[in-house]
Amino acid sequence: MERPLLVYTTFPDAETALAIGEALVRARLAACVNVIPGMRSVYAWKGAVERGEEVVAIVKSRAALGAALAAELKARHPYETPIILHLDVAEADPDTAAWILAETGAQA
Repeated sequence: MERPLLVYTTFPDAETALAIGEALVRARLAACVNVIPGMRSVYAWKGAVERGEEVVAIVKSRAALGAALAAELKARHPYETPIILHLDVAEADPDTAAWILAETGAQA
């Protein structure tokens, strides 16, 4: 069975994250996108230390869609350089994995 993939990314606000998340789910690149508001960030950007408020999004997908998912995120994302981190899933509950694979167009 193909392995699930989690993708960690951030957005400037919840509405943007939800809109892009919905587009990813409708395109079957993701089974689900969790949007977690209220994150505060400190980061280095173009030689300066910045602070900002963001939201986290965790995208549930499958390994074979990693490149297409990243490309779609980059195309839709408002940040110049969006954070897109692919987190390999070491193990998943079989029912959870089957749901993710089914909702992203793969056969279990």
